[in-house]
Amino acid sequence: MGDLSTGGVEDRKVPKLPIPGKRNILITSALPYVNNVPHLGNIIGCVLSADVFARYCRLRGYNAIYMCGTDEYGTATETKAMEENCTPQQICDKYHAIHKEVYKWFNISFDEFGRTSTPQQTEVCQAIFKKLMENNWLSENTMQQLYCDRCNRFLADRLVEGICPTQGCNYDSARGDQCEKCGKLLNPTELKDPRCKVCQTTPRIRDTNHLFLELPLLKDKLEEYINNMSVAGSWSQNAIQATHAWLKEGLKQRCITRDLKWGVPVPHEKFEDKVFYVWFDAPIGYVSITSCYTPEWEKWWKNPENVELYQFMGKDNVPFHTVMFPSTLIGTGENWTLMKTISVTEYLNYEAGKFSKSKGIGVFGNDAKDTNIPVEVWRYYLLTNRPEVSDTLFTWADLQAKLNSELLNNLGNFINRVLSYIAKDPEIDERHVGYGSIIPDAPDAASHLLTKSLGEKVGNYVEQYLEAMEKVKLKQGLKIAMSISGEGNAYLQESQFWKLYHEDQSSCKIVMKTSAGLVYLLSCLLEPFMPSFSLEVLKQLNLPPETQVSLSDEKGDIGKASRPWEFLRAGHKIGMPEPLFKELKDEEMEFFREKFAGSQADRIVKAEAEAKKIAEQLKQTKVSDGSSKKQRPAKSAAVAKPKASVEAEVSISRLDIRVGLITKAQKHPDADSLYVEEIDVGEGQLRTVVSGLVNFIPLAEMQNRKVCVLCNLKPATMRGIKSQAMVLATSNSDHTKVELVEPPQSAPIGERVKFPGFEGEPDDVLNPKKKVWETVQVDLHTDKDLVACYKDVPFTTSAGVCKVSSICDGSIR
Repeated sequence: MGDLSTGGVEDRKVPKLPIPGKRNILITSALPYVNNVPHLGNIIGCVLSADVFARYCRLRGYNAIYMCGTDEYGTATETKAMEENCTPQQICDKYHAIHKEVYKWFNISFDEFGRTSTPQQTEVCQAIFKKLMENNWLSENTMQQLYCDRCNRFLADRLVEGICPTQGCNYDSARGDQCEKCGKLLNPTELKDPRCKVCQTTPRIRDTNHLFLELPLLKDKLEEYINNMSVAGSWSQNAIQATHAWLKEGLKQRCITRDLKWGVPVPHEKFEDKVFYVWFDAPIGYVSITSCYTPEWEKWWKNPENVELYQFMGKDNVPFHTVMFPSTLIGTGENWTLMKTISVTEYLNYEAGKFSKSKGIGVFGNDAKDTNIPVEVWRYYLLTNRPEVSDTLFTWADLQAKLNSELLNNLGNFINRVLSYIAKDPEIDERHVGYGSIIPDAPDAASHLLTKSLGEKVGNYVEQYLEAMEKVKLKQGLKIAMSISGEGNAYLQESQFWKLYHEDQSSCKIVMKTSAGLVYLLSCLLEPFMPSFSLEVLKQLNLPPETQVSLSDEKGDIGKASRPWEFLRAGHKIGMPEPLFKELKDEEMEFFREKFAGSQADRIVKAEAEAKKIAEQLKQTKVSDGSSKKQRPAKSAAVAKPKASVEAEVSISRLDIRVGLITKAQKHPDADSLYVEEIDVGEGQLRTVVSGLVNFIPLAEMQNRKVCVLCNLKPATMRGIKSQAMVLATSNSDHTKVELVEPPQSAPIGERVKFPGFEGEPDDVLNPKKKVWETVQVDLHTDKDLVACYKDVPFTTSAGVCKVSSICDGSIR
């Protein structure tokens, strides 16, 4: 069933257990490390991707649980604790709460969001270790490790930095375990010019005893698992490549202990002063967090015949999940549920560089919330930009474009157009259209050719959506779902429902009932991606909050997709339609780009400088307001001039210019030089417009084209036909050539054309006595780049500026 909870972690319910005969799916995402706030790259790479798949599984009626939590042991936590002058436990408590809050805001629907610093983690981890010892898969060896004499301690991997030894890399801040630049896994002793991260002195090499997992001895069992499951589970290509690169290089013994205090203690008398290496114990966290969810955790984790394990992560985590973790579980000799499918993302980069937790570069989870851009927009953008096969780039301009064109003008426009029309009351509406919020009956929908064709297309799209989602191709699934919204817009346009209402009521009812069904279907298909959007759509459809959207085979939901008119029953009363998305303006986008430029440290310095500047200005203001300031004598009431009533400034903001679509044009029956056009300006009913363009533009070129329409002129009767608006065109200096002012093809019908810097609501109707249009018109022209302008400001839509074909420096009227 679809999970429409708006919170992150689900309310505590009776734990789900595998159900015989059902599809049981266990989902995990790489445990986010607890020493910092997650950034958008972390979120899309792990928890958000897994959440979409978990929601999809529930939508399909599968028995699925999603386990995650914070990874809390290891050097990074100790290092952060030193930086913040507190204990590792305090660091973990602080950042676990921060992570939980961020994921709650992002609507991540964990069944359990736990942590690895628990007694359950110690219990499960030590039990697995003891099995490996019993089965002789562990060996004891002396290894050389860097020791800092000043700190009087062995230095764990992340407490060492130096120059990367990899040929051609030479990154000078490589960590002891991995180079952040080239991604190569390292041992601390391999670093050139190593230095202690705490005191910056050069450490020396000393011998220390450790325990190792004998990966070479497990090679045959591991390769058999990889070869079988990578095919059966359709592993992503980047996961297969990273795994085979490890195998090709040759498996080596892997050290599983560390000289640290913060971690799971090693239950062995010779190693009581050591803890397990974080990459040994962190994947075991999936198991221990499940054991916190239910004491019957083994029914999930030791049940490979009935449970499928799906894991989500970034590309740098792959070998630990395809080599280390499976080897650990195989080595126990127990019947573990091994990973079936792994979904791996590349990196999401930020504007000109990389997201970086350590350097504070990029947009972090708490930043996203502070922008006041709705969570469904963030989820949509990250998922359309999901780096599935190669690195992708986050830019503010791209976020703005996708919000304005895809969410606002495609999806939001379709839903609002349908529901607003159904909500109109024909008794009240001056054009006498609408259904008074009641879904009309449409008994003949199956025989309506245009509707039947739409149903077949939508049915095919839903099949493609299911195929993509089953293969965890989330970006493709989202794209397919959005295509259905595009089909809905095309269906409305082709049906010309605004004409049908008065000409063919039966067909109009079919179109509106079918379109309302598409609205419901979109709320289902998009719920995994934008759950808060789905909740709002259900609210506007007046379906109760407990309604659980479903795409279940058992209920026949899939079959209905090709018959969308069946989704909502005739007579159902919808709720109040409202716009679902808000435009992101250029000035807002530039503000965010500027605000989140540089690192977090840079931003703090900048904010402090701004605060200091403001404080100085306030101080100066107080000084200048002192008694030395000369006061002007106030005029007496008797001589004060009465204020004149303020007339609104005559500017372009008073004009209501909209993007229109000429749906039909013909010659005026009583005037050779006039066309009569029917134009859609987004009102649900066409406007009749008379234009003197016959001598300049052929009739064929007037059909089905977008134009700029001045909608608030006082209607005028021209040769017996009332013209309800005016189409804007430009002419050359001697008026021998005339061209239409054209908005971009992707500009939404009905959108008001804007003029940056001239804000304000238009007049209802322009008063001809005040000569508003005549005053403004003298400043309307085309520039040398063929752009239509008011003074020097272009006619602007969300899809770009309006232009003409060839007349520069022309006059617009």
